[in-house]
Amino acid sequence: MTAHGGGAAGGAPRRLVVLRHAKSAWPHGVPDHERPLAPRGLRDAPAAGRALAEAGRRPDLALCSTAARARATWELVRARWDPPPPERFDPRLYGADPPELLDIVRETPGEVGTLLLVGHNPGLQELVLDLAGDGLGDALDEVRLKFPTSAIAVLTWHGPDWRALTPGAALLTSMTVARGA
Repeated sequence: MTAHGGGAAGGAPRRLVVLRHAKSAWPHGVPDHERPLAPRGLRDAPAAGRALAEAGRRPDLALCSTAARARATWELVRARWDPPPPERFDPRLYGADPPELLDIVRETPGEVGTLLLVGHNPGLQELVLDLAGDGLGDALDEVRLKFPTSAIAVLTWHGPDWRALTPGAALLTSMTVARGA
């Protein structure tokens, strides 16, 4: 297995797109799970959708945390596609650590070539760093430094199915931070 897309020889190319939810508000008395997007988040989430659509990053499946800020981010992102991609809301994504996130990703059906994961830090940042055996340009250094709200990391790898994804097996092809006007 190589750092540039490990997995079995002849495996289909796969892409994992990792999106941290947009900036959230901190209203007094609101439980963390129910925090809404802040005004900046309401501007940045559509910009994330625009960036994904313009880059041809339409997922075959989107997995989204059940937290209000993640769901609101996904709703604004998915509006960029008609019809929107299939989606699944998974409560396990809220507060998940990298091993838990990887277990969830590994449950993805084999016919899914591009998977979008919408969730939270620090788990997402650590997952990207765990999976990336290598990175193009400065992408890996950027993720090591910070994975801010509305950050989008794209990892590619070759494997027979998602169950074969292992730490260090993917190539981090890009890292961008979507910001609205």
